[in-house]
Amino acid sequence: MITKITGRLVALSEDAATVAVASWEYEVLIAEFTRRHLQGSVGKEISLHTLHYLEGNVSTGGRLTPRLVGFLSTPERDFFELFCSVDGVGVKKALRAMTQPVQDTAVMIEQQDVKGLSSLPGIGPATAERIVAKLRRKMPKFALLVRRTAPESTAAAKDTVVEDTYQALLALGHSESDARQLIEQTLASGAKFKDVESLLQAIYRRQFEN
Repeated sequence: MITKITGRLVALSEDAATVAVASWEYEVLIAEFTRRHLQGSVGKEISLHTLHYLEGNVSTGGRLTPRLVGFLSTPERDFFELFCSVDGVGVKKALRAMTQPVQDTAVMIEQQDVKGLSSLPGIGPATAERIVAKLRRKMPKFALLVRRTAPESTAAAKDTVVEDTYQALLALGHSESDARQLIEQTLASGAKFKDVESLLQAIYRRQFEN
């Protein structure tokens, strides 16, 4: 079982990170929330806490393919395992649904916010009801664990600015793909942004100049 991988992030796609470790390169599946946190780290050393699972169905004549799923912290990985344990969810649907901080999703489950959960990609009302029924009693301790282990560093502050800016762009009417592209293009300049306001100003200034 591979539980953690540390290496240089050499590539990042919409649903996977490629991590180089010595002479090996590993493809690690990631959620949208994780991808946004890593988008400024290509070429740098990162660590991902991982789950190792087999994809496929032998009973139908298919083959099993080993896969790695990566997370920024062990609490996120623990939450993902709980999320996948709900009937009708599974690895792929859980990855697609994790578009926001784990703590926010945990709060929705704890507060039985079926409408909020239903708004997550791939999670309809029926699945949201099952998630609440199975997991809501496990969320209070989990949410506290996430807060307690959240890193307090410059990198974490940068991640927060990117995440908050992404949410602000969505609130301003941008689509998820448009918001992601605007942030990536602006960060590609290498400039540093201390808060959401400065990053938003740079995004719209760039649009005006183009």
